[in-house]
Amino acid sequence: MADSPGKNTHNFLPILHARSNNYFWKGTGALSIKTFMNGRAYYHAGHGHFAVNEGNYLLLNNGQEYSITIESEVPVESFCIFFPERMVGEVYHSLVTSNEKLLDDPFSSRPRSIDFVEKTYCNDDLLAPALFQIKAEYKNKQSDHNWIDEKLLELSQRLLQVHRQVHKDMMKLQSLKAATREELFKRVHLGHDYISAYYYQPITLKEIANAACLSPNHFLRSYKQLFGMTPRQFLSEVRLREAKKLLVATDKSITDICLEVGLQSPSSFSGLFSKRFAWSPSQFRQKR
Repeated sequence: MADSPGKNTHNFLPILHARSNNYFWKGTGALSIKTFMNGRAYYHAGHGHFAVNEGNYLLLNNGQEYSITIESEVPVESFCIFFPERMVGEVYHSLVTSNEKLLDDPFSSRPRSIDFVEKTYCNDDLLAPALFQIKAEYKNKQSDHNWIDEKLLELSQRLLQVHRQVHKDMMKLQSLKAATREELFKRVHLGHDYISAYYYQPITLKEIANAACLSPNHFLRSYKQLFGMTPRQFLSEVRLREAKKLLVATDKSITDICLEVGLQSPSSFSGLFSKRFAWSPSQFRQKR
């Protein structure tokens, strides 16, 4: 398994598809989208901690230094897309420039550098379907460079749509200055991703806020503005969702599952689970 394409243009690999039980890599990569199936990969990039699994994808900017770690009992499947350095900027230029200017001067574009928000994104209706389609066709198309180029260009447009939606989401934060709002958005998401990555540990609000480089009060207030819930509520939701998956996919005892997702009391776990899903853990397992 590898997680970054070659730096040499001739060796640039835009799509990497591999499987591994145990893997570690550290370095600098191109603008990329990371997806994983049958397990979880952990990334550390900048100040961020990210867990990537089948329900989300991770977006990292060009030139970002990062590390990836996989430790799993079963092979984890990776499918990662890497964009050539100027591609997304050129697609953006073509979308915001008039047809007249593009006709008059088609080859001298000065593509702007797009600063994407580095975070995990839930599988959506914009990007995820295109990713799944590329993955489904890749085995039979991997030697067709024209097909790959077309898919990367299509994906670039969708990536820019996601980027535009992110900037709409930033408006939920109360700030007069756009730059302040953007920075706060990024930091709050660092804390949000920290919860998703380490939900199974006894993490505190102070620890999460530190990961976001914010004071606990500032983080709590901003988090509620952005997500409509508190970090504690989201932590509970993540733990219960993971417990639900384990009840379906494994035969582990309810006590073991409770402890594995970071909860300490089986009785409180049962009450929380029943309130969230209308079934107790044992009843839900019987109904699966």
